[in-house]
Order: sequence, then structure tokens, then C-alpha cells
Amino acid sequence: MQPIQIIDRSTLVPEVDRPEAERVLDGDPVHTTWLAEERDDFWSGMWQTTPGTWRVNFTEWEFIHVHSGLSILTDEDGVETRLSAGTSVIIRPGFKGTWTCIETTLKDFVIRA
Repeated sequence: MQPIQIIDRSTLVPEVDRPEAERVLDGDPVHTTWLAEERDDFWSGMWQTTPGTWRVNFTEWEFIHVHSGLSILTDEDGVETRLSAGTSVIIRPGFKGTWTCIETTLKDFVIRA
């Protein structure tokens, strides 16, 4: 493994999935993940979702940087966090709520368990 890696979706194999049906509240969101690195308790790469709303329960620490689109994270108390191009956030373990994708959203992610 090289000490520097450029993350380029065209060179990575995409994994396509959907949230479990019981978690989906609206729409038919499709998730695509381009995993750049996975080892021990660490994952990084790019992720994209199409419009819809689903329940989330973060059990790991995640850094996100949004490239495009618009999504809204809403916590259990109704507090909204808008995720749009240029937004960077850290989501800590214990966050519960909903993810609503308004416009197809593409993000970089780094996850640590």
C-alpha cells in the first residue's frame, strides 16, 4: 500500500445497496459506496445516496465532507443539520434520528469504530 492514495471513483468498484425496508420512511433511497480503504476498525471512501428518508443510528465515529447534493440529518429532538456542498461534519456514536436526502448527495467519509 502506498502512503498516499488519490480517491477516484472511476478506479474503485462500487457497492450498491439500500437501507433495510423497516428503516425507510419515504422514497426508495439507493446507496452507492466506493470503499478506498478498510482495515481493522477504519473505513474510508466515497458514498452517494438518492432521495428518500430513513432512520439512522450511528454506533461509530464518522467524518463527512459533502461534495454535492442536499441532505438533512434530524436528531431525535428535531434539530436539523443541513448537509450541502462544502459542508464538513463529525457524527459521534450515539446519534439517532433520520437522514433525509433531498437531492442526490455525494460525500467523502472516514469511519472509526
